[in-house]
Amino acid sequence: MKLKRLFPCLFICMSLFSCIQDEAPNAEADITAFSVTGAGDGVLDVDIENDKIVVWASPNLELSGLAPEFTLTAGATISPASGTVLDFSEPQYYEVTSEDRKWKKKYEVSFLTADIPTEFSFEHYFIKEKTNYETFYEEDADGKTLMSWASGNPGFAITGQGTDKSVYPTLSSPDGYKGNCAKLVTRSTGFFGAAVGMPIAAGNLFLGVFDVKNALTDALKATQMGFPFGYRPVTLRGYYKYKSGEVYKENGTTVSGKKDACDIYAFFYETDENLKRVDGTNKFTHPNVVSIARISGQKETKDKWVEFNIPFEMVPGKTIDPEKLKNKKYNLGIVFSSSIDGDHFNGAVGSTLLIDEVKLECAVN
Repeated sequence: MKLKRLFPCLFICMSLFSCIQDEAPNAEADITAFSVTGAGDGVLDVDIENDKIVVWASPNLELSGLAPEFTLTAGATISPASGTVLDFSEPQYYEVTSEDRKWKKKYEVSFLTADIPTEFSFEHYFIKEKTNYETFYEEDADGKTLMSWASGNPGFAITGQGTDKSVYPTLSSPDGYKGNCAKLVTRSTGFFGAAVGMPIAAGNLFLGVFDVKNALTDALKATQMGFPFGYRPVTLRGYYKYKSGEVYKENGTTVSGKKDACDIYAFFYETDENLKRVDGTNKFTHPNVVSIARISGQKETKDKWVEFNIPFEMVPGKTIDPEKLKNKKYNLGIVFSSSIDGDHFNGAVGSTLLIDEVKLECAVN
């Protein structure tokens, strides 16, 4: 029995080692840290992704003459050079070259000073180079990208099951309430996922960042949720369709008679020097959370669109500081999932949630 258990583990280790070997040259041309000297409280948050850096900034930060500084992987160089003064009222582009000069990576660096939108239509998505999965984004009337949604798709890609965009847990669908919509499906993660104790991947969509580096070691903490937001949220509204998968499993074991359920929720929390973002371990329990909106009584909808209207309820004893709100010292998180316990890898393969025309209503003051 010990040998039987050993072989899958050896296979996984070899697979991971092979992936690391294949990607190692590319990793030598990475930006690992970012800072802006003299920005003070003007920089609220920084997201460093594979080929993109998004800086969440205060509205009073002057963008026309900033000199970002970068930390790179050992021996790498960057052009324009770290510390070069540039106008970031529009995105700027950098190229990182590895120490052996064989690998280059281009980064887009953008500063976002406006609040995220309050209406989400899920009409637009893109597919990054060297991936198969879709990433949703929202744009304004002029076609400018306002923000991108995160999902667990990058983690699902590690399992080797993502052979085509249509088999990922989070994808687009033309069958929306209006136009396109987000389609979230609970998928099997196959042999790899089962071997590491993650037999399913619920379709999810959230405001925040998925830290793929921690996807296998600590999946809950890999889900970093929330974006800076300068208004007090009051209600989360929208439309959904839901159908549960046929066989519900907990820890990979079938639970007879149990039905899966979707989840829709949002939360508002204060950021400080100790808290950049909440994650899957503390999204409802962190002491900085001030209000929560979460669906209740959700059910299968028999192929009909159903409206949801969920009020934000203040956490007892919590208040919102108007001055901190003005300076965007609060983050807003919104999350959709095809399996309510999918973050613990429990649910029914095939459970499907469609989401469309979501609107966040906020107080004026």
